[in-house]
Amino acid sequence: MRCPFCGNIETQVKDSRISDDGESIKRRRYCAACDSRFTTYERVQLREILVIKKNGEKKIFDPEKLKKSIEMAVRKRPVSELQVEKLVNNIVRQLEMESETEIASSKIGEMVMMALEKLDKVAFVRFASVYKNFEKADDFQKFIKQVVKQ
Repeated sequence: MRCPFCGNIETQVKDSRISDDGESIKRRRYCAACDSRFTTYERVQLREILVIKKNGEKKIFDPEKLKKSIEMAVRKRPVSELQVEKLVNNIVRQLEMESETEIASSKIGEMVMMALEKLDKVAFVRFASVYKNFEKADDFQKFIKQVVKQ
């Protein structure tokens, strides 16, 4: 594993543990070249997923991008890092189990919205505002009225 600080290829694993979510292995690594320590995560990838964007462009699915968008939605909310990890892992597993290897970004967005709606309503509305591209305050009001009716 290459050191993220100096680029040295020779790094040592100092400690390996199962992560909090039980879905990956957390490894503490050490670089003798620059005396730095860093953490890596290893998890099973069942298969590679291609995301079909709204403009038709295809990109390799990046779970980190998914995690960052969920973290933005739950920012300053009573949602733990472990809950976010579990949510991301559940969505990734669902995607990997799909019969199709190419999945529309809209389907992933809907999966995230369903999961956030169960986890935290405010985070759900935050994510929806970006996902559904709200432009006016009326868009928020209409959406919240729909949520309240459910």
